[in-house]
Amino acid sequence: MTTTTLGRAVPPLFDGRRSTARQVGVYVFVLGPFLALLAAVPLAWGWGLSWLDVVLAVVFFHLSGLGVTIGYHRHFTHGSFKAKRWLRVGLAIAGSMAVQGSPITWVADHRRHHAFADRDGDPHSPWLFGTSPWALAKGFWHAHMGWLFERDSTNKQRFAPDLLADRDIVAVDRQFPLWMAVTFLLPAVLGGLLSWSWWGALTAFFWAGLVRVAVLHHVTWSTNSICHMIGERPFRSRDKAANFWPLALLSFGESWHNLHHADPTCARHGVQRGQLDTSARLIWIFERLGWAWNVRWPTPQRLARIAADRSVGGGAHG
Repeated sequence: MTTTTLGRAVPPLFDGRRSTARQVGVYVFVLGPFLALLAAVPLAWGWGLSWLDVVLAVVFFHLSGLGVTIGYHRHFTHGSFKAKRWLRVGLAIAGSMAVQGSPITWVADHRRHHAFADRDGDPHSPWLFGTSPWALAKGFWHAHMGWLFERDSTNKQRFAPDLLADRDIVAVDRQFPLWMAVTFLLPAVLGGLLSWSWWGALTAFFWAGLVRVAVLHHVTWSTNSICHMIGERPFRSRDKAANFWPLALLSFGESWHNLHHADPTCARHGVQRGQLDTSARLIWIFERLGWAWNVRWPTPQRLARIAADRSVGGGAHG
């Protein structure tokens, strides 16, 4: 049902429910790589893990992970920079290969997260059930991956109308099943060709396909769960987003989450001394090559405004 605010119609949060087929797909592509991750340690002991598997896993981890952090998150969700058409399409494809949802679905969910951060309406806050030990345990599970199994679908027309109007991104969004297949099969093909063996194809599929996707899943989901529960909060935001330094390298800078929620459109999340932000460095390279422009860097004036908000007890936009 559409509600009204100050006489204006506000579209509903949800635009329907996932079909049974899509819901089954969520279970398969969330739990399948996770089971592979659980099997990885015993299988690695005396089994097929080669340097080729490691190299392929690292390459595809960076390709798909940066597709999410730079493409899905900083570019499409928050407009931290503008990019050439071919780069936009490439980032959307790379993000799709992380198997975390199609571009428009991911962006709609994340914009809803910011609109209702740590309040009712947030799709994955760990604070929705209370502050008792049991409530926080339940909240952690919900924020980390439990929310993925809920069937309500975020209203894309409300939260991502700009992407629905972009024919290139709509095309990539419709091709999501193709890019999911590519992310698992391409490492296997490369592993088979480079080792010239079926065994090389199988081990590359396992390590650079299934295990790599599972690790990336849990790194991303940890930003939703851990980074809203523990860590430092040097900037004030209207929620509980925090910096969790142990995740900085694996998350390509996303775990500097406090600054991000204090200033969501900023292209760099790690703004303090020693805060490694691989995603921001690659955006900087794109800018130098002329592929990206209007990058919203954290200038001293921009950071001073956030600090001023903090000093007077106000909240930066979330």
